Amino acid sequence: MTITTLDTPLAKPLLDWYDRHHRDLPWRVSPGMAARGVKADPYRVWLSEVMLQQTTVQAVKPYFERFLQRWPDVTDLAAAENDAVMAAWAGLGYYARARNLKKCAEAVATEHGGVFPDTEEGLKSLPGIGDYTAAAVAAIAFNRQAAVMDGNVERVISRLYAISTPLPAAKPLMKQKVAQLTPETRPGDFAQAMMDLGATICTPKRPACSLCPFRGACTALKLSDPELFPVKAAKKEKPVRYGAAFIAVTADGEILLRRRIDSGLLGGMTEVPTTAWTARIDGETSAAAAPFDAAWQASGIVIHVFTHFELRLSIWRAVIAAKVGPNDGWWEPVTNLEAQALPTIMKKAIAAAIPLAFKTSKG
Repeated sequence: MTITTLDTPLAKPLLDWYDRHHRDLPWRVSPGMAARGVKADPYRVWLSEVMLQQTTVQAVKPYFERFLQRWPDVTDLAAAENDAVMAAWAGLGYYARARNLKKCAEAVATEHGGVFPDTEEGLKSLPGIGDYTAAAVAAIAFNRQAAVMDGNVERVISRLYAISTPLPAAKPLMKQKVAQLTPETRPGDFAQAMMDLGATICTPKRPACSLCPFRGACTALKLSDPELFPVKAAKKEKPVRYGAAFIAVTADGEILLRRRIDSGLLGGMTEVPTTAWTARIDGETSAAAAPFDAAWQASGIVIHVFTHFELRLSIWRAVIAAKVGPNDGWWEPVTNLEAQALPTIMKKAIAAAIPLAFKTSKG
């Protein structure tokens, strides 16, 4: 959303607060750095914003730093092997982001000469970049007057204006309010200040209202309890799906792995053989569904919660004398598991059958 308003009265107290209390983040150009002439790197801003979707800052920091060490700029990432990118992403979840990350890097490198477009519209033309990421990169990397709204900003805005419409129906009104507040000067700092305010002061529980730069203008604080906002629609109970995972290990410590198809849930990631569970249907849970005959032994059940459903996998383990199995897999030393693109659910499954698997892995 492009904004035409001039500086807003609430922007100054927030920016003053941000100048004093901003978080130091590895992808951020702080106000002090900006004063010394340091410019935001669009690659770092974009990479961090993609990683931060549905993920915490603390979880993202080590991934961000490892990505930068391996692929210092967007052309390096564009030239990387897909499997290497997926392996580096493993554990961050929402794996479609990793696939789109690679596609976007390739588009920037091949179609834009390695330079990111500097407008919301240009950024949205790239693979995997939607309204939020386009606004965030435009504002933070290019200082465009764009309305940036993540979960933290939603909370601040809902309380500032006591918006009683439940989420997600309230999002258009919230974004309109953010657009009205975003100043013409320092819009990138304003966006980051709103995020920091929601993360550190205007928190979901027990917000520190006495320290908030908006305390004199906050409608929720004046009229009711800020913790009542944002109002959320009642959550639907997540369905439970069932399946089985088969951990086959040779006597010399190699495990059977395979690669999931590129599309769909966990697309392109590495897995142990499993039954055909999805978000909508159950898979077989017994040893009868194993990929080959062996002395399969039950090794418990692991539970993993995805966005829209809960998965319960029955774990089966077999130690085999010779490498057998389907043609679509390969045998990998257990000591090398950390280098594989294994999502969290597969790490849980392997650890249930081989408790020390990831303690002995070389990484």
